[in-house]
Amino acid sequence: MMEIVSTALVFFLIMDPLGNIPLFLSVLKDVDSTRQLKIIFRELCIAYAALLCFLFGGHYVLDFLGLSQEAIEISGGIILFLIALRMIFPVPNGIFGDSQAGEPLIVPLAIPAVAGPSILAVLMLMTTTQPMLPLFISLTSAWILTAAILLAAAPLHRMLGRRGLIAIERLMGMLLVMMSVQMMLNALRSFDWAAN
Repeated sequence: MMEIVSTALVFFLIMDPLGNIPLFLSVLKDVDSTRQLKIIFRELCIAYAALLCFLFGGHYVLDFLGLSQEAIEISGGIILFLIALRMIFPVPNGIFGDSQAGEPLIVPLAIPAVAGPSILAVLMLMTTTQPMLPLFISLTSAWILTAAILLAAAPLHRMLGRRGLIAIERLMGMLLVMMSVQMMLNALRSFDWAAN
């Protein structure tokens, strides 16, 4: 049970719903408020479908490429580390640059905001080390929590304010840095044991 909770926390931190609130509000600022919730829900469902594809099909890609367990873990740790750095030190226009006008479809809200390369890579990594059912439960739990936060984006933004959201995102980034370093240390330790 603790492994499911910790894995769900990793997925939740990578999806970064609080950090995505400004992006969602910015992209949807010209869309009618009655339609915003429908668009957010649609984009979240598309993101969930993409995540499930990588959960159930990602290990075939890794088998085809013939990557070692250590290489997968180290690269997953590096990706998490880079995402965490962007959470702690955000760029001026956000991770995805300037948003385009009009109603979005898939890009940038579903992919890469929720189902970005980092979580897709981590999903592929975890399918090689953990059973599928706990991973599915963890992923679904993290997605439900992410969906609840993003569907409440406007009231949360009013309640926490820009500074509150930035502070929480940076705290989440610090947690993700520690998790990414631990992932790389575990990979290096297992590589060292395999060499000896």
